[in-house]
Amino acid sequence: MGCRFLIIKHNFKSIIKLYSISDVSVDFLGLKSINSKVIYIHLRSYIMKKLITILLALFIFVLLPSEGTFAQVKNPVKKTEKEAEKRANKNVDKGINKGFDELEKGIGGLFKKNKKKKTTTNPNEQQAEQSTEQAVDPATSTTPEGEATPALNWAKYDFVPGDKVIFEDNLLGEENGEFPSRWDLKSGNAEVAEYGSDMVIMLRDGHPAIVPYFNDPQDDYLPDIFTIEFDLYYPGSGTFEIHLYDRKNQKSGSPTGYTDIEIPNYIEMRMATFKSRLPDENIEKSRWMHIAIAYTNGKLKAYMDETRLLNIPRIDFDPKGLTLYTYHASNEYLYYIKNIRIAEGGVKYYDRILKDGKIIATGIRFDTGKATLKPESMGIINEVTELMQDHPDLIFSVEGHTDSDGDDSSNLILSEERAKTVKNTMVKLGVSADRLSTKGLGESVPMDTNGTPEGKANNRRVEFVKK
Repeated sequence: MGCRFLIIKHNFKSIIKLYSISDVSVDFLGLKSINSKVIYIHLRSYIMKKLITILLALFIFVLLPSEGTFAQVKNPVKKTEKEAEKRANKNVDKGINKGFDELEKGIGGLFKKNKKKKTTTNPNEQQAEQSTEQAVDPATSTTPEGEATPALNWAKYDFVPGDKVIFEDNLLGEENGEFPSRWDLKSGNAEVAEYGSDMVIMLRDGHPAIVPYFNDPQDDYLPDIFTIEFDLYYPGSGTFEIHLYDRKNQKSGSPTGYTDIEIPNYIEMRMATFKSRLPDENIEKSRWMHIAIAYTNGKLKAYMDETRLLNIPRIDFDPKGLTLYTYHASNEYLYYIKNIRIAEGGVKYYDRILKDGKIIATGIRFDTGKATLKPESMGIINEVTELMQDHPDLIFSVEGHTDSDGDDSSNLILSEERAKTVKNTMVKLGVSADRLSTKGLGESVPMDTNGTPEGKANNRRVEFVKK
């Protein structure tokens, strides 16, 4: 036992001598260009490795009781030394890595002040960044200095809705969880739900298909010139279909069977062999979209938000009704619909001025109880603006009207504010302000009954009266 202790003692002295600070060579450690902290970490770990080897060897020798037992152990000193080296190397690696990390951090700090922000040059990346910004209200957008800007929503939107509403459902007064009262069910499951602050129709499962409720649904209730509009929440997967006949009560009359406009994904529309996609695909897959369809004696146009995706010169059947359907609705992928409107359209704006001396626009819409313009209103505003640019002699009085909801004085103020919003938007589009005046008439001049949703929709209007 004494002999073993002397060996260990001798080895310990050798280690101390070998690794005395005065004898350490930086080149020996391979760290010529590294600071003293890294060298110290490496040296300390290396010495620790040798000390662990010696102490473990001592522990094994003390525990061995006899020569027989010792004979069964193959070179215990080497075995202990290998294990100690293995464990110590881990500590060495950790220590050196930490030292390098701190060194790189210090070097990086020297250049931190010179680092410039990366600028985006890809137009698609720029569009993606812009799409995340809040939408600008055309009537009220200003610069930080308070100056008006020309930024407008849907400035090139050319959809003009019909001027006489024949079906309107904004789901006011509907009860959450019930089937919507102004609709009928062909298949599946549909019910009224709340989405944020709005009431919506939720298409949930069972391949839901709904049709507007009319007293005589088997009759053709779509005129020769009509428009259909609604807001659709697309859940990012599946296909939504807009059939231009009542699948519960009517026959399509199409020789080919292509009677529906499909929305197969978040950026595309198709009908039969015609299809088109949005030019910008950097948008949310699950999102609200505004759908608009215009039909004029066989010609059909369809829009997704502000972009016209279908322009078919002649379809092979006469549209008779409407069915909203999706095969893919489920509890995982819920579809929502709101703000449904069918309107009868008609005479071109200039012909209306020559005949009636004014343009009646029921398709200019605002947030409920506010003068905030909805973006889908831009189709009419763009059309009237273009008309005034083509005919410089035209001067209009922009006159706002409301339905009978609310009190008279509030509606009068609201109608004036809405008229001013329309004027301000047209001025930003290039119309001279002195060619437009404004007036609010509130609910005092109804053009339809206030007893039905369709009548109220017709009374909520903006008129451009020639002066």
